[in-house]
Amino acid sequence: MTDFLQTVVLGTLLGGVYALMGSGLTLLFGVMRIVNLAHAIFMIVAAYIAFYAFELFHIDPLVSVLITMPAMFLLGLAVYLPLFPRIEATPRYVEMTVLVTFALTLIVEGVLGFLFTNLVRGAKPGYTTDALLAGGIYIPVGQLLALGMSVLLLVGLWLFLKYTRIGTAIRATMQNRTSAQIVGVNIRRISAISFGLGMALAGASGSLMSYLFVFYPGQHWRWVALLLALIVLGGLGSLKGAVIGAISLSIISSFVTRWLGPDWSSLTFYLALFIILMVRPQGLFGKTMRI
Repeated sequence: MTDFLQTVVLGTLLGGVYALMGSGLTLLFGVMRIVNLAHAIFMIVAAYIAFYAFELFHIDPLVSVLITMPAMFLLGLAVYLPLFPRIEATPRYVEMTVLVTFALTLIVEGVLGFLFTNLVRGAKPGYTTDALLAGGIYIPVGQLLALGMSVLLLVGLWLFLKYTRIGTAIRATMQNRTSAQIVGVNIRRISAISFGLGMALAGASGSLMSYLFVFYPGQHWRWVALLLALIVLGGLGSLKGAVIGAISLSIISSFVTRWLGPDWSSLTFYLALFIILMVRPQGLFGKTMRI
C-alpha cells in the first residue's frame, strides 16, 4: 500500500507542474485557435533565464518566476503582433498557426544552440536534495515547492479569468469569438493579451523546469508531444481539462516508470495521445467543432 501511495504522490507532484505547462498552451488554443508548437521552446528560453539568474545572481528559481513571467509576456507580444494578425483572415488559419509556430520553433532552437550549445544544464538550489517523510511516504521538497507554485499560479489564472474585466472578455472569446466581437470585445487586443499570458505561463514553467529537469535547446521536442497529449486528453481549449489530463497522465506515467522502468514512461503520453485522437478527438472536456 505504501508503494502505491508513494507512486501516486510522485505522480501528483509532477502532474501539477505539467498542468501549469499545459495551461498556457490550451489558453492560446481556446482564445485564438493557435496550435503553438513553439510553447516548449519558449519554456526552454525561460529555463535559461532562470538558470543564469541563479548562477550569476543567486536568484532562487522559484523567485525567478517574477522575472521570467513579465519577460516572456513582453516577448509574447513581440511575437504575436507582427505574425498572427496577418493570417487571421486565411481560410486555413489553424493549419497556418502550426506552420508559423513550427518555423518559429526552429529559429529559436537555432539561436539557443548558437548561444548556449547543446550542453545539458540545470540549476541546483539546496532544497533539490531535501525530502520529507510522512507516514513512510517520501516527498521531494523541490517537487513539493514546484507543485505549490503551480497551484498558486493556476488559482491566480482562474481568479483573473473569472473576476476581472479582461478575464471575462477572454472567457467570452473562448466560448464564442464572433458573439464576443458583436457585444464589443476588442478581439485583436484580447488575442494579444491572451498570447502574452500563455507565454508568461511558459515563463513560469521554464523557471520550475530549470531545477526540476535538466535541459538543453533540442530537448523541447520531448515536451511538445507530452504537452499535446495533456491538452488533447483534457480537451483543446479547456483549462479544467488540461489540469485533470496532466495529473491523470502523470500518475499513470509514474506507475509505468515503477513497473517497466523510466525508459517507458514517455510511452504513456504518446499512447494516450494516439488513443484519445482515435476514440474521442475533442478530449474529455472539449467540444466537438462544427464546420
